[in-house]
Amino acid sequence: MLDDFKKFALRGNVVDLAVAVVIGAAFGSIVTSLVADIIMPIIGAITGGLDFSSYYLPLSAKVQSGLAYADAKKQGAVLGYGQFLTVAVNFAIVAAVLFSIVRAMNKLKRQEDAKVDVPKSPEIPADLKLLAEIRDQMTALTQALTSGQHGR
Repeated sequence: MLDDFKKFALRGNVVDLAVAVVIGAAFGSIVTSLVADIIMPIIGAITGGLDFSSYYLPLSAKVQSGLAYADAKKQGAVLGYGQFLTVAVNFAIVAAVLFSIVRAMNKLKRQEDAKVDVPKSPEIPADLKLLAEIRDQMTALTQALTSGQHGR
């Protein structure tokens, strides 16, 4: 059983998948930082310094107005639409980047497939070329002899 597990765990597909998961997690952190630290502050500056992640609607009468989103959540039920907006922008960026990567990979694959699919014309062997020349000469000789007999 241990040998079977080693074979499974050390196959190329499993190792590749593990590397992809680790890189994906790191990529997720980068995109989260890009959205939270760069894109949303720019959007906030354009909209007058608003921080979307702190936008919420209180769903409970216990929630006091004017609280930060985290504090409001402690007091009762709130609908955090600003946080959702931030996550939606994060998702859109990840989707756009992944789309670009997949599109580029598909383009490269099509180019590679096009190179492979171009068949080269086969080289005619020398003996077949010689036989074709002999055939052509015999045909010409036969026509010459035949036309010579008809001319008499």
